[in-house]
Amino acid sequence: MPDTAPIPTGINDPINNRILAVSEDSIEGFHREPFAAIARASGVDLPTVLQRIRAMVESGTIRRVRQTLLATNLAPGALVAWQVPADKLDSAFDRMCQNDPFTGHVVIRSTDPGAAGASYRLWTTVKVPQGYSLQKHCEALRLMLGADRFVPMPARKVFKLGVGHIRRKGLQPGDRTDEPGNAYDVEVVTLGDKEWEVLVALKRELTPDEIIADPWAGRAAEIGLSRDAFCDVATGLMKKKVIGRFSTFLEHVKKLADGSVVSRYNALFHWAVPEGHELAAGCEVGRHICMTHAYWRPTGDEFRRVNIMGVAHGGDRETVLAHKAAIDAHLAEAGIPVPYTNVFWGGRSEIKPSEISPIAYKQWCEDHNINPTHQRA
Repeated sequence: MPDTAPIPTGINDPINNRILAVSEDSIEGFHREPFAAIARASGVDLPTVLQRIRAMVESGTIRRVRQTLLATNLAPGALVAWQVPADKLDSAFDRMCQNDPFTGHVVIRSTDPGAAGASYRLWTTVKVPQGYSLQKHCEALRLMLGADRFVPMPARKVFKLGVGHIRRKGLQPGDRTDEPGNAYDVEVVTLGDKEWEVLVALKRELTPDEIIADPWAGRAAEIGLSRDAFCDVATGLMKKKVIGRFSTFLEHVKKLADGSVVSRYNALFHWAVPEGHELAAGCEVGRHICMTHAYWRPTGDEFRRVNIMGVAHGGDRETVLAHKAAIDAHLAEAGIPVPYTNVFWGGRSEIKPSEISPIAYKQWCEDHNINPTHQRA
């Protein structure tokens, strides 16, 4: 008799757990057969990998599967904090999610009343295509949202980038790599028309029907290329350091179909270190395995000159704070002074891929009655 049992889609299923521990953030770069790479690294056979990932997408456990890009190297961007009147905060959140494809993460955050920057509740990542002005784009958004002010915080260095919730389960505060983390430069790369064409086709999230052994043949056909030609261009893009990981993204804040939640708390850690210590501090923060993101991002007086930021997730608030305390202690042991530090807790959030196409940007300006020439840097 055929097996008609439902396919497990929960994150605690042992096979799913093995797959997700790899597929969230461990498949670096571009792969011609990305699901085969997941199978090899997880030790789960390819047919099962395809079946389970497809089922988890259809159930909502995985919110998207896609080839990620190193967008910091493709378009000028920044983390932006927005000061929005309290009665407009939720509507501003909705408008940012629905009306600005150049915004990625949208999070309402809170910190202790009276702390530096406490009035900045809406936090977003924003990128604009090459040749356009981030400042002018944010000014246009400020008027749309009814925000009072905004503070852009562009990254100077990247120390950690990769959200692997399953892989990070069971970490103890202070768990870190033997060596300091790496520091990656943020350098915008110029691409040719064919490279952009492949990149736009490559980055779109996969539908359940595309979760197959060879997901790129259809994307290549869309733009009139052979699969080999498409993959050759994608490999070249990887060499230009604009390709990130092939990733399955969990729905980590909202409840899953079985009632479980991947992560209940996320926190944006702030550290202010004296000028000249930023690189060392970022590399020390980046070696802590709990960190999913870590950057050197200069701010200003509103945030007491914070310059090192990072995000950590956890199932409970106390654990997240214990990770933060361990990092603080490690920075002190490393001889790095930290005159000021703080935590912004995440609340309502939406995470979506941000658009980086100049063609899409021109269309957006037209749709919002903005003259795109006025948006240029």
